[in-house]
Amino acid sequence: MMMSEESKQDTTAVPATMRAVVVEKPGPPGCMTVSETVPTPVVGEEEVLIKVAFTALNRADTLQRMGKYPPPKGASEVMGLEAAGTVAAIGAGCTRTDFKVGDRVMALLPGGGYAEYAAVNEHSVMVVPEAMSLEVAGGVPETWLTAFQLLQIARLGEGESVLIHAGASGVGTAAIQLAKHVFGAKRIIVSVGSTEKIDYCKGLGATDGVVYKTEPFGDAVLKFTEDAGVDVILDCVGAAHCEQNMKCVALDGRWVLFGLMGGAVVDQFSMRGLLRRRVHLMASTLRTRTIQYKAALTADFVKRALPALAKGDMKVVIERVFPFDQIVEAHELMHSNTTRGKIVVRVQDVE
Repeated sequence: MMMSEESKQDTTAVPATMRAVVVEKPGPPGCMTVSETVPTPVVGEEEVLIKVAFTALNRADTLQRMGKYPPPKGASEVMGLEAAGTVAAIGAGCTRTDFKVGDRVMALLPGGGYAEYAAVNEHSVMVVPEAMSLEVAGGVPETWLTAFQLLQIARLGEGESVLIHAGASGVGTAAIQLAKHVFGAKRIIVSVGSTEKIDYCKGLGATDGVVYKTEPFGDAVLKFTEDAGVDVILDCVGAAHCEQNMKCVALDGRWVLFGLMGGAVVDQFSMRGLLRRRVHLMASTLRTRTIQYKAALTADFVKRALPALAKGDMKVVIERVFPFDQIVEAHELMHSNTTRGKIVVRVQDVE
């Protein structure tokens, strides 16, 4: 059944301007300010306008802030890849009937989350489960859909093993739980920066962990797997971990690269090991995917993973919640690399 035109209108006028984070000149966290006069997005035919209550930080935001990761063509120049809030308006061409104006939703965004309002294609919107707060929902879309996508691409199967780099990060903590509860992995190994983070990851479902700063993680992984290596590697580091990844990937293993925190260039890398072990080396990003791809991914996530989050079998790990005016401090905390899980930002009250 199509939604009536009346139900697609907001009963409260959407302001012409809004508060949003702006970057005057790319650089360190201090280059950001909260402007009071950014034009509010105009909802498109197949879009939903969200009144944003919470957003969350992602590494891509820090790169965009520094001028190293421009938004996709047509996307908002405002940073922010996820948001949770309430529906403010619904485009006339939208066909979904599972939410209406005023309902609580969360969404995967190509940009625009660091603002009081964000417009997004209707198929990137998820209804927030009744038992989930908007604060928690603000840390779900980008992080959990990224982790879900990576495990899908890697074809992680029941009873297999996976090595997750940056296991205590937002994507890492989501991947641990998804690997266990949704994909059925038997051995979940994390590489992290401290023993405290290993203990925390084990509490989420990791079976083993290694502090990459103090020992070669490849040796540790081989020990954990009795020299078999891991079936899947989720790699957000890149060059700095390349040699050790090659050391511990299993025969017919799948190595998925989704970040370059440790550099992009590897000196004198031999491809012989890839061939000898029949390794599948893949790379993926989510932000620049098509609307159709994101729609299918979101629908699959809602069906396979969101119920476990809603029931509490899995949880969104939140390090800290910052008020909107402290966006600079939030980015400084991300750069410290001391966090566990998500850094969430409260934009405004909507309920």
